[in-house]
Amino acid sequence: MLQFDADRDAMLARAHGAAIETVVAIGSGTGPGSLDCAIRLAKRERAGEPRIYATVGIHPHEAKLATDADFDELSTLARNPKVIAWGEIGLDYFYDHSPREVQRAVFLKQLELARPARLPVVIHCRPSQDSQNAWDECVGILAEQWAASGLGGVLHCFTGMMEHARQALDLGFMISFAGNVTFPRAQNIRDAARELPLDRILIETDSPFLAPVPHRGKRNEPAFVKEVARQIGELRGMAAEEVAFQTSQNFYRFFSLPPASNAGMPIPSPSRGAEG
Repeated sequence: MLQFDADRDAMLARAHGAAIETVVAIGSGTGPGSLDCAIRLAKRERAGEPRIYATVGIHPHEAKLATDADFDELSTLARNPKVIAWGEIGLDYFYDHSPREVQRAVFLKQLELARPARLPVVIHCRPSQDSQNAWDECVGILAEQWAASGLGGVLHCFTGMMEHARQALDLGFMISFAGNVTFPRAQNIRDAARELPLDRILIETDSPFLAPVPHRGKRNEPAFVKEVARQIGELRGMAAEEVAFQTSQNFYRFFSLPPASNAGMPIPSPSRGAEG
């Protein structure tokens, strides 16, 4: 919560200046002990800043730290009216900060808790290098354990293959693209951004990570999401403004939220820690 306090006001002012009207702060924070971080940010209601909504959840990195008390706290936090989704949750086999069997157990537990909370889930999935193992397993778990809920969710910062995206669409998920869609080697991501139905995609930052071209090397922030819209527009032969408008409408429709205005660009699912 304190990591970016020094320029948080200026960052949100820049977002507002870039026509960002709504931000979703991911509430996994640094794990247990900070699970309410996004809710605290979502309490901000200041002129000249975007609206902020929140999620709650335990990221796979911190799965090994999760206790029954933390799950109880999440169930309580999920009732806050500012909370619109449960996440980021899922599997990360790239870093393996938590044992894989623990990641799977905590993932399943949170799906179990999100169902009575009637919240869609925000999925973090990163496979081990040169493998799609985590994506295969993650989509399989969602098909077996989540599809029947009818709540769907968001594949945050999508990096999988086209078959994973299509399977997720069949499960009622939205596919969200972040700054890495602008990276030269991310052809699989660009292929998905070009070919998936426009009414099923979202755009995001994954702040403070994955700053898009031409901002690579900088700390990412919501205002930079315009570069994601620009890249997807180039891929689809559309103006960036048209991509921004359509993905905004997708966001409001999926989360059953009123638009802040008739224009502008919400930021679905930025990374934990960026605004939280």
